[in-house]
Amino acid sequence: MIATTLRPARNLFLQAQVDLSCLLTSSAFPHAPRRRHTRPLAWALSALLATSWPATAPLAQVRLPALGDSVSEEFDILAERRLGERIMREIRRDPAYLDDPVLLEYLHGLFNPLLSAARSRGEIGQDLDSTYSFEPFLVGERPVNAFALPGGYIGVYLGLIALTGSSDELASVLAHELSHVTQRHIARSMVNNQRQSMAALAGFLVGVLAASRSSSPDVAQAVVMGSQAALAQGQLSFSRDMEREADRIGIDLLGSAGYSPSGMAGMFEKLEGNSRLNDNNQYPYLRSHPLTIERISEARLRLREAAIPPPKTSAVPHALMQARSKVLMARNDQALLRMQGLAAPGAPMADLPRLAALYAGALASIFLRDFDQAEKILDQGAALVAARFAGEPEAKRQFALLRVAMVGERGGAAGRMVPALNHAFAPLAHDRSRPVLLARAQAALARQRTGDPAAAESLRESTEALQTWVAEHRRDALAWQTLAQCAEPLGLRLRSLRAGAEAAAANGDILGAVDRLRAARQIALDTRSDDFVEVSVIQARLRELERDRRQLLAEMRGERNPEDVP
Repeated sequence: MIATTLRPARNLFLQAQVDLSCLLTSSAFPHAPRRRHTRPLAWALSALLATSWPATAPLAQVRLPALGDSVSEEFDILAERRLGERIMREIRRDPAYLDDPVLLEYLHGLFNPLLSAARSRGEIGQDLDSTYSFEPFLVGERPVNAFALPGGYIGVYLGLIALTGSSDELASVLAHELSHVTQRHIARSMVNNQRQSMAALAGFLVGVLAASRSSSPDVAQAVVMGSQAALAQGQLSFSRDMEREADRIGIDLLGSAGYSPSGMAGMFEKLEGNSRLNDNNQYPYLRSHPLTIERISEARLRLREAAIPPPKTSAVPHALMQARSKVLMARNDQALLRMQGLAAPGAPMADLPRLAALYAGALASIFLRDFDQAEKILDQGAALVAARFAGEPEAKRQFALLRVAMVGERGGAAGRMVPALNHAFAPLAHDRSRPVLLARAQAALARQRTGDPAAAESLRESTEALQTWVAEHRRDALAWQTLAQCAEPLGLRLRSLRAGAEAAAANGDILGAVDRLRAARQIALDTRSDDFVEVSVIQARLRELERDRRQLLAEMRGERNPEDVP
């Protein structure tokens, strides 16, 4: 059930074919793995690189920007958003892209107050607000990293969540990345790199001309090397200025959003200490965000100047999500067994670490399909919550979600599973969140597989609830896919096909979405369907996606007019 959909595939963003730190100061992708060719990532990187000025570019491509040109004039907001969408289409199709409903809900819960604070402070103008996506997403890999992409997309690695010790520390990284976005550092970096590369090209050409007129090749070499040095220094200075600006704005955002500004200084210190003790390439964030003594000192100084009392926030949600991240990063059964063993009685622990260990042990047991052990650990967790965390509703909720996942994965006869599901959902009766919505749908599907005669009603309820949800969240691929699964057993063939098409479109598979909608249209014609509403929606969406397909093919071919593409 839910637990199986949450486990990430293990190999993407670890190693890159191209280092993008010179393009995206907010972060570079780590490199794609050597053990597997990652075509989507390579395409995304090439899309980014296509916007830069290569040192070997033909002279016809070189255009000196006019003095006083703004960033928007050279790289406008709409173009940046489109570039971000192109990259995200490929990222969503990569196995390391992780849609864990529980962890993603937590990430959005941290990000949304920062976004609201940025709007209220005037950091986000109407043009950015109406154009950018401002969407955080998860990368299911171990490196300690986070990055911003064109158009407002912010990626966060599981490794970063696992390292952070509090919600304030994780929020500080989100605030920093959001500040890169609001200040348009990506666009500014690209424009600067274009100018710098053009200067390097000019220096190279001067060197070639000098060589043709001089008997000494050392003269030309000196000129060429000088141009390269100037380019490197210009990029470095530009990046440092951006990092300082993102730190300054980010720490102010933290306080405005209700987080402790100490989170940023604490995060800096943690990154510095851990990377020094364990320098094993697990800290790519430091390569794309160079951590200097100056940055740490400025963060501490701003903290003292801010004089904002630390807010009284619960440490429970972050401790549980930190534990969840560690389990999701487990690469094999041996690693899961180690996580399961954390829940075993041992040396005395404080209440919160014990709660996190029980959560990790229960989740690992579900992934191992050791349901008896999972149930035992969940009972221990429920007892600890009742005894020590009665005033922490999120603790009770998260353990309830784990129990729902365990019961659904365990399966069994309807006579046993249905009462167990009803018991597990009892604490979530009034919860309308995305994780619970998807959990109810998966539970209904599990009941249907057992032959439960009452499963059809549960499926109808989930289908309608999901239909309402996706009407407001059109890009939720997992919700669309779950809707397709729920509609199929109810005989809603057209709705199921359309939902599957929307899931494909949300994941960036425009061609697959068009194929599904064409199949739905043909079925409607063959069966002479009287569901005129559904048929009309299919026809309208097919026209929209065929237009998107033409535009995508035009972009890939370098054509300006999408309508010219057959």
